[in-house]
Amino acid sequence: MIEHVPILTFLAPFVAAICMPLIGHRDRGLCRPVAIAAVAAMLALSLIGLYAILGQGTVRYSFGDWAVPLGIEWVADPIAAMVLVAVSAIAMLTLVYGGALEDRSLAGRTAPYYAILLLLLAGLAGASYAGDLFNIFVFLEVVALSGYALVAVPGGRALVAAFRYLMIGTLGATLYLLGVAYFYAATGALNVADLSQRMPGLLESKAVIGGLLFILIGLAIKMALAPLHGWLPDAYCNAPEAAVPILAGLVTKIALLVWARILFWVMSTAAGGRDLDIFSLISSLGVLAAVCGGLLALNQRELKRMFAYGGIAHIGLMMIGLGQANTTGLTGTLYYMLNDAVMQCGLFILAGILAVRFGARTLDDLDGASIRSPWVLGPFLVIAVGMVGFPPTGGFFGKWYILLGTLEAGAYVAAGAIILTTLLTLAYFAKVLAHLFRSGEAQAGPDPVEIAPSLRVSAAVPAVAVIALGIGSDPIIQVLLSLAGGLGV
Repeated sequence: MIEHVPILTFLAPFVAAICMPLIGHRDRGLCRPVAIAAVAAMLALSLIGLYAILGQGTVRYSFGDWAVPLGIEWVADPIAAMVLVAVSAIAMLTLVYGGALEDRSLAGRTAPYYAILLLLLAGLAGASYAGDLFNIFVFLEVVALSGYALVAVPGGRALVAAFRYLMIGTLGATLYLLGVAYFYAATGALNVADLSQRMPGLLESKAVIGGLLFILIGLAIKMALAPLHGWLPDAYCNAPEAAVPILAGLVTKIALLVWARILFWVMSTAAGGRDLDIFSLISSLGVLAAVCGGLLALNQRELKRMFAYGGIAHIGLMMIGLGQANTTGLTGTLYYMLNDAVMQCGLFILAGILAVRFGARTLDDLDGASIRSPWVLGPFLVIAVGMVGFPPTGGFFGKWYILLGTLEAGAYVAAGAIILTTLLTLAYFAKVLAHLFRSGEAQAGPDPVEIAPSLRVSAAVPAVAVIALGIGSDPIIQVLLSLAGGLGV
């Protein structure tokens, strides 16, 4: 039974998404309960899968009993299982938040919205489990197409942002697929495990080098790695408030995970401990993205745009970790990826509450608002501490391992970039917190804005999770260290 958990985890949102138009046609009020039920099933199945995988080891699911390399295989290893738990939990939190937010941009579009959101989740599940490069492409495109549609839902300026996202994302998909074609031409394989066995001796091949660079550029666009990040700020600023947390928390992370798998599960494993020039390139790109993202975030007045650039900086930090070609850096990246997904989701939930409930979308708006709710101020402070990287939050331990990875590799410029980016993150969050807490002292008396209980839960859960991930970091990091160590890095 347990070997079927990966496909069941995928089918829960996928089947609900297929049925959603019919459900919406019959009774629009049923769309949200059905979506919540599907995501609850996905969350339960992902937790069962994580428990089984940690106890029994990696689960491999072959479709139609066709053996690899002829057949299609899904691989549920510990990192995929952890990612699916995070995806399901963030999706559930987003649905709770979106239902209470009363996002007017979704008026009359309930069934399409939930269908697209569930397809996005199915694509994330498929991309996490897929064991070959072509099927990864298919599911990345399901995620991307769903993302384009979600951004476009409000209409108006959102259509321009969605079209820009579509054009740039399509270029990224084309380059990724071209790289996969080069790999196939050189090796005759697409399965990740099969590629790692056929790749030794071909690492100097021009087809392999060209394919790897095409894949890197394609995925760099999808993960918004500076300077290929142009689509992201406008997409996040114009998408429906109810959908931004899941876009910010998950979409760029799945592209990063795919790149980590190609780099370590294929290239590094095939290299057998030899140094590869691609790692130096990745580290340099990570330094550029981290510093540029931090500087751009510091220069913003609009809250969501500031947080979007902050997310770009953190993608750079994770690329720095991957670029060190060691177990410590890889572990730090994977752990920080899980934490950053939660923190980004929480930040954009709080940004949505500030925008819709208090009319505060910029730093200047905060000055004119009266925000005294502990359900906003408290979670914002906790998440800010996690983003900067102070203990005992999970953000601290992720950054710590990335920093240790740079020191272990002797990459002192990269280590300096991590410290500089941390200081820039501290600077722009200090700006926001100064305005936020000053607004809380603007007037006497009770807070005139009531925050619904479900919004309170939506704001508080990510803050609690950030602290819980820090306090409970050791077992998770040990699993990731064991996984990374098994790759021979």
